[in-house]
Amino acid sequence: MSEQVHNRLAMVRAERKVSRQRLAEVVGAHYQTIGYIERGQYNPSLDLALKIAKFFELPVEALFSLEPFRPLTDEIYGRKRS
Repeated sequence: MSEQVHNRLAMVRAERKVSRQRLAEVVGAHYQTIGYIERGQYNPSLDLALKIAKFFELPVEALFSLEPFRPLTDEIYGRKRS
C-alpha cells in the first residue's frame, strides 16, 4: 500500500501564474496528471516530482512531503503545532 504524498503544487503553480497545461508540457506529463497530483489523487513518480521541483527552482521537499504541510502562516510566524 502506498502512502499519500502531500503537496503544495497548486499553491506554487497559482502563485507563479503557471497553468496546468504549461507545467505539463515542460515536465512531459498530461495536464490532467498535474490536476490529479494537486488533488492528492495520484502520487508523482520520483522522476516527475524532481522535474516539477526543477521547473519551479525549489527543493523537492518544498513541494512534496509524506507528512501534511504546516499552514504557511504557521511557518512564517513561527507558530508551533498543538
